Amino acid sequence: MDVRNCSRCGMVYVYDGFKICLRCRKSDEEDFKKVKGYLDENPGANISEVSEETGVSTKKIIEFLRQGRLEVADEHNIILTCERCGTSIKTGRFCDKCTLEMQREFKKSIGGGKEPDSIRSGKIKERIRITERRKEK
Repeated sequence: MDVRNCSRCGMVYVYDGFKICLRCRKSDEEDFKKVKGYLDENPGANISEVSEETGVSTKKIIEFLRQGRLEVADEHNIILTCERCGTSIKTGRFCDKCTLEMQREFKKSIGGGKEPDSIRSGKIKERIRITERRKEK
């Protein structure tokens, strides 16, 4: 059992793959619902307006955008940039072009240095298989 401290509140919790504890995640989810509800009623609102009306910090709203949970609707309100090339983006961390390039690079590195035909043609078929682990003697 892996026990860690929450990076936000400092509380000790059983690590479950997240950097923050369950209480902080629930708080984030409540904040997200407030922001989403406000945006549903007021489409096109800017970040400072949403923050002011919901009480959710602008930093947390930008985090929701980076996570891809929200998207900037108005071309004039774009504040995010691709972490790789600096292009303006509406949501997430990377632009579509960089995402595609990184996928190709990862697949190429996994495939032994050559780019598979499926990637070049755009017909990518993902498959998962289970391999049995050998027990060490």
